[in-house]
Amino acid sequence: MKSSNEVEKQSFMKKFDTIRTKLFFTLCITIAVIILFLVLVNSIVLETYYTYSKRAELISVYKAINAYYNGVDSSKNLDIELEKLALSNNFDILIKTDNIIYTSSKDFISSLTDELDGTLKNDNILESSKNVKIKKTFDKKTELSFILLSATLDNGYQLYMRVATSAIKESVDIANRFLMLIGCFTVAISWVLVSMISRKFTSPIEELNGIAKKISKLDFSHKYRVNDSEDEINNLGKNINAMSETLEKTINRLRSSNIELEKDIEEKSKTDEMRKQFISDVSHELKTPIALIQGYAEGLVENVATDEESRKFYAEVILDEANKMDIQVKKLLELMKLEYGKMTFNVTKFDISELIREAIRKNTKVLEEEKINIEFNEETTYIIGDEFYLEQAFNNYFTNAMKNVQEIEGRKEIIINYERRAEKLRIKVFNTGENIKEEDLNRIWNRFYKADTSRNREKGGTGIGLSMVKAIMQNTNNKYGVENKVDGVEFYFEVNMEKK
Repeated sequence: MKSSNEVEKQSFMKKFDTIRTKLFFTLCITIAVIILFLVLVNSIVLETYYTYSKRAELISVYKAINAYYNGVDSSKNLDIELEKLALSNNFDILIKTDNIIYTSSKDFISSLTDELDGTLKNDNILESSKNVKIKKTFDKKTELSFILLSATLDNGYQLYMRVATSAIKESVDIANRFLMLIGCFTVAISWVLVSMISRKFTSPIEELNGIAKKISKLDFSHKYRVNDSEDEINNLGKNINAMSETLEKTINRLRSSNIELEKDIEEKSKTDEMRKQFISDVSHELKTPIALIQGYAEGLVENVATDEESRKFYAEVILDEANKMDIQVKKLLELMKLEYGKMTFNVTKFDISELIREAIRKNTKVLEEEKINIEFNEETTYIIGDEFYLEQAFNNYFTNAMKNVQEIEGRKEIIINYERRAEKLRIKVFNTGENIKEEDLNRIWNRFYKADTSRNREKGGTGIGLSMVKAIMQNTNNKYGVENKVDGVEFYFEVNMEKK
């Protein structure tokens, strides 16, 4: 029994593990990544870009001042124009010869004196040409960094301009704080939007999940309300309805077949125990296709298949297994005909390797859950035989192998391979695990044989599956059997190869 804490923990995890929550956290993570990226770009790139821009502005102002002194536009008041340039660009400007010609700031005169005297740290030169030099400086008095341009005008005057770089650091900090604020605001808004949007998608999925659960309990009374939309969820609902109808018909036919079977057994004076065993074996044969249908249906409901092609494959597998189950019920009832040799086979040429690969593919989920390693490396091999009955023979071996495989010395695997013998192909299915008791090696092929109610190889029972293999092989004059190996058990049967 689970404790109340474990139940509460599982309930919390179940609520947490929803599409709505996943969508919200995905959006939050995306926003956080974008915000962090922008903060990083601001911190690394913005100062460099600011410096580049100010260098360009300094050069532009230098050219404008040079043009003023060259008399390009003599109608303008020179001092006023210089003051405009200083204020509009936030520059400190100083023009001098031996005397001060113009200055926009008296503090600049003092700082520039230190610069010329070598008091300031000015070893970071950004640009240097014949008449112009731009570098970064640090004023120890104000403890501020500047970009300083020094140039010689065409008339011989010395021009000095500087602009502070401390403002950019403040701008970066402000921008980063603003981005963080926007991120928090976006997360809050996204939660409201995600709640509204996800509810539209999760409601029909929850409805489909409820229908699938009822189908798994053989309750086909509920159907999905299909609308005129052609979206994936509506198409999934149509497929679920189709699967439900097919399963309902199959179950009804099974019930009818069981009734007919009971009458036949009564007419032949079979015991009540024999009837129960036969019905139990029919149900046993249907467990695998029903489990596959339920597994793929749950995969569709839980949105495991995220693309249209995968969803289509899941739906096709469901419908295919439902149709096969209908056929399988009838074929199982023909077991008696097989045993009495009154069966007509539909002999065709087909690729046995593709048949085996398809069986493995359909059971991939079970193999992964049970952590079973599957080994099958045979290439395309054409054989002659009844594809349906040979598929049944192989599936019985493969199902038994998955049911009874055990880990031996670190190995938990199923190995499928071929052995070519003249015009015969021996198909071998090996699984690691305990050996079959010697006294049971022949008994396991008997119809309805079981050592006890467990119906597994570990305790001696193998159900109707192996008797079906026996009947098929005897009707086609092919060999079959089982051998105990050092670390497991190997079943085999032979088929007719394509004549060359």
